[in-house]
Amino acid sequence: MSHLDNIPSTPGKHKPDKAFRFHSAASSSLSKLTLYSTLFLSVLLIFLLLLSSPSSTPSPRRHLSTGTHHTPLSLSHKLIRKSARPRSTTGHTVLVTGAAGFVGTHVSLALKRRGDGVLGLDNFNHYYDPTLKRARQKILEKAGVFIVEGDINDKGLLQQLFDTVLFTHVMHLAAQAGVRYAMQNPGSYIHSNIAGFVNLLEVSKSANPQPAIIWASSSSVYGLNSKVPFSEKDRTDQPASLYAATKKAGEEIAHTYNHIYGLSITGLRFFTVYGPWGRPDMAYFFFTRDIMKGKTITVYESPDKGSVARDFTYIDDIVKGCLGALDTAKKSTGSGGKKRGPAQLRVFNLGNTSPVPVSNLVSILEKILKVKAKKKVVPLPRNGDVEFTHANITLAMRELGYKPATDLEAGLKKFVKWYLSFYLGSKKKSSW
Repeated sequence: MSHLDNIPSTPGKHKPDKAFRFHSAASSSLSKLTLYSTLFLSVLLIFLLLLSSPSSTPSPRRHLSTGTHHTPLSLSHKLIRKSARPRSTTGHTVLVTGAAGFVGTHVSLALKRRGDGVLGLDNFNHYYDPTLKRARQKILEKAGVFIVEGDINDKGLLQQLFDTVLFTHVMHLAAQAGVRYAMQNPGSYIHSNIAGFVNLLEVSKSANPQPAIIWASSSSVYGLNSKVPFSEKDRTDQPASLYAATKKAGEEIAHTYNHIYGLSITGLRFFTVYGPWGRPDMAYFFFTRDIMKGKTITVYESPDKGSVARDFTYIDDIVKGCLGALDTAKKSTGSGGKKRGPAQLRVFNLGNTSPVPVSNLVSILEKILKVKAKKKVVPLPRNGDVEFTHANITLAMRELGYKPATDLEAGLKKFVKWYLSFYLGSKKKSSW
């Protein structure tokens, strides 16, 4: 019987009358007293019976969501344990948050395919079309990865998962993404990227043993830094967006939990990830969509009339970096919330180290799609975007064996192939 199966239903409280009316006839008083006593004992007996056995009808709290419907907890536990079980005793058991997201889906599949146990967690929010997330979920289900639908801010849910599975690692990829959206909904970034991260760390630090944590930071933390390429040793105290500020806050929070509780934590600063099954809010994605529809696309230029540039990094290279970080992560040193010794704390850039002007990105898409883009060039607005990103990956190459191998044109060809297959029903075989 699982820990959660012991939760009793809540019985009603019996409230006996506070006073009895005494009558002159002793027999009448005795009769009423006997009646009340019998009623009280009956309710007390029912109460004790309910406490001693689980309710035959589970309450809504005793269900875990699978993403499309609620599954009884007993079935959910079977699916959770099966999904999280590695193929061999040397395999890892990994909780992947944001598993239905772009990077989360690819990482979950890579872990599962090599034999690790993987359990997904995702809240399927509506930041972009959840239909795409549901499609990713189906891919994961076919591969044997079960996704629990829930929020990382739900501490009770997280505790249930940690009580059910002994995780060796947490791959924390859940976050509120997007630089510009922060101007419309700033609270969502605090909720997910700060409060949610703290909630996950709180549950992790109390686990016995504690898992090692690998989590997605962002190249956005470099903000207004003008020194290139960006190195992990460079300053990160000038964020250009609220999104960047929350990721920077996450790195400081990670330091705190590592220092106090002995959690092994590795932060990964992703640089403009792209590829099949990507996010519709990214430029390469909506440029492709709009070019094909004959719509005008907006291309930003820097104050000196130069093109904005990005260190575009293909998803397969990012996945290799994530797995490298997981495989080299040392065990946490705490137990049950108490630190036993110094723990590993790392941060790495994961980029392609070859910045490409966005104008070149458009030219490559025109070539692949065989369609001339209608462009409107405008100055870069003050909406959180920065002029350029450029990763120094020396540390990741040395410590993780990270070596990006996909140039932008090759990666965009794979993306377009997937896009045509997914949205237009092209018969060309795409990824997965």
